[in-house]
Amino acid sequence: MKLLAGPCVIESEENIFKIAKELEKYHNDDTIDFYFKSSFDKANRTSLNSFRGLGIDEGLRILQKVKDDFGYKIVTDVHESTQVEQVAAVVDMLQIPAFLCRQTDLLVACAKTDREVNIKKGQFLSADAMKYPLLKVLETRGCLEPTYENAQKHGVYLCERGNSFGYGNMVVDMRNLVIMREFAPVIFDATHSVQMPTAQDGKTGGDSSMVPHLAKAAAAIGVDGFFFETHFDPSIALSDGPNMLKLQDLDKLIKKIKLIQEI
Repeated sequence: MKLLAGPCVIESEENIFKIAKELEKYHNDDTIDFYFKSSFDKANRTSLNSFRGLGIDEGLRILQKVKDDFGYKIVTDVHESTQVEQVAAVVDMLQIPAFLCRQTDLLVACAKTDREVNIKKGQFLSADAMKYPLLKVLETRGCLEPTYENAQKHGVYLCERGNSFGYGNMVVDMRNLVIMREFAPVIFDATHSVQMPTAQDGKTGGDSSMVPHLAKAAAAIGVDGFFFETHFDPSIALSDGPNMLKLQDLDKLIKKIKLIQEI
């Protein structure tokens, strides 16, 4: 299975390397295709004063150092088409944030690289509607049929991360995993799926205690990979702390997921 894991945002080089070291066990596991994840910029924070990251130049320098030192594959978000060429020079997978999954110029720019592309499903879209962002990438790469096999061949993934439920909650319709997997490999983002947008006085809240339950359900249904944001201490994380897993809890959960997959 694919595993995309790491802290939400690059807080500092010291913290990144502290977390990256703890994730080395997954890189060394022959049953896991591991990608280290962190963002150089969180461009959709609730407040103007929220911490966004270290910026593209410093962020990519740190991610390149992680890649060089640990040998990890890297995945990170891109928010604008003008960023894609610079980011693609470092990372192995380009990630489209959920709010931007319909942005044609961004999708096409990513498709023109030779990197894998992970498209997060918008909180406002049905599973079936994700066929069209997928097609924008596939057609740019010369493929006109949105099938699982074609998407896999061209390195394009769809990522489930819940739908907006009312004004301050997310809910995961597990049918989405089945529907999207009819035309693309699916990655389940268990940590963003428990977000509670703007639930904490201008900050995004969440309930990380629900992450293991959703992840195990997704494993039972069948997906191609998992996305987890993780931190040595989510309580002091500068972004998305309430829905991130502690590193030791991620380890326990991965073991349970693998048992479910074996069954």
